[in-house]
Amino acid sequence: MNARAYTLASTGSESALDLALAPALTPNGLDETPSFFHGFATAPRVVAQGLLTLADIAATRYFQPVPSEMRDPVLTAHGDRLRAEVFSADNGVYARFDLLGTGLDGGEIATGTTNVDIGPDMRRVLANVASTELFHLNVGNDGLLAATPSDAHSERPVRMPDRWVRALGNAAELHTALEPRFTVPAAQARAFIAALPPATGLGRDGWLTQTPSGIKVATRKQGNAVFVSGLNRLSALKRLLTQAQALTVYGTSPKGEPNTVDTPQHEGGSAFELELPHARMLITLTPNASRGYSGEGALLASLATPDVQEHAATLSALLSFDPRIDVAALSNAAALSPSDTQEALAVLAASGRVGWDLREQVYFHRELPDNPERVDRDNPRLVRARSILTQPGGVQRDHERWIVNAGSSTHMVRETTQGLSCTCVWFARHGTSRGPCAHALAVELSEHTQSAADSNAAPNMLTRPSRERHAEGQQPT
Repeated sequence: MNARAYTLASTGSESALDLALAPALTPNGLDETPSFFHGFATAPRVVAQGLLTLADIAATRYFQPVPSEMRDPVLTAHGDRLRAEVFSADNGVYARFDLLGTGLDGGEIATGTTNVDIGPDMRRVLANVASTELFHLNVGNDGLLAATPSDAHSERPVRMPDRWVRALGNAAELHTALEPRFTVPAAQARAFIAALPPATGLGRDGWLTQTPSGIKVATRKQGNAVFVSGLNRLSALKRLLTQAQALTVYGTSPKGEPNTVDTPQHEGGSAFELELPHARMLITLTPNASRGYSGEGALLASLATPDVQEHAATLSALLSFDPRIDVAALSNAAALSPSDTQEALAVLAASGRVGWDLREQVYFHRELPDNPERVDRDNPRLVRARSILTQPGGVQRDHERWIVNAGSSTHMVRETTQGLSCTCVWFARHGTSRGPCAHALAVELSEHTQSAADSNAAPNMLTRPSRERHAEGQQPT
């Protein structure tokens, strides 16, 4: 998807803030004058501080900090809630602010997806919103109108960063591997947030452990601890300190890893969901502070499965801004197996069209323009794997291993409990933590081709725990 052009002009008056939005994609097609919601926020300060938190994250590079001007959340209306999503400027932090239906009064929430901008002047307006004054929202039509009795401003439209689409897909896939590990009440949540290092502080790592007195940061794993790389990446939560009602920490499920910080299990990263009045703020972190979501390669194995693009097109026609995608019902409607449905959802995630709700453990739909060329452009390892198969003797099975001829080099690929291992430099550097290498993908493609010719062949040799976990069609909560 290329960056979208915005056609509506921004305007301002003494009593309102008008921020132009893009034409919105809705269930009925492109709407040049979208209207998602108009009414009042029941918790004005929460909404204002939530949007400012997103702006803080989008404008911050936590790894090797440098100035950034990015402040443009993706906004999706689901009929029962509004969702605003951003990535940090270094792409290593994902944040989502869910404004629930109870947080909006005086109007109905429609459906659609667009982006907004939160520039310096809008930040000033939001920062001055008081908890007891009227705060009016009009999302759509002429833009995002945010009005208080005393202040207003206008902002220019923005373009959605192209790499955010890649990042949305990888984030959705990585999030499916996360599960709640512990929840602390308001007082302990506030104490933890208050003690976080500043955004520009040292990127402290550690195991977060729940204790009777709150959350402790330790150098060794204890009990149900969650490993976090770069605690400074959570610093934006300080804006919501006084609004916090509870904090849930998510991590990957235990696999018996050694109890040392040198070998933590953190392939899926970590996530923190702050409960707020009528809203939630979710912040998720990549497994390492130096890594960005756009380069994780979490969807490569699913993208290599046969017929997945056709299946994704079928599912795409059935989605309608669902806040909770019922995978079993979707599978039945599309006449696809649960596993094929899961793989197809991964393709839609690669286009930014589905996300993962950690609280409800379900996919949700956001609509972004589809670009069939995106999968190849965003996944050069997949393109290289296909190229290997076109070469004579590209992939050859040799007992318990595969010999992969990559033209200028030859590599050995073996099956392990963690997936396919390879003798290439890329695998030596990253292992399976950032998706399969091109040679392992070539083996995947070769095995799929063989499976089509031999019904007794194994359909897939690469281990994908998150796929197995959700392949039976989990029901929404």
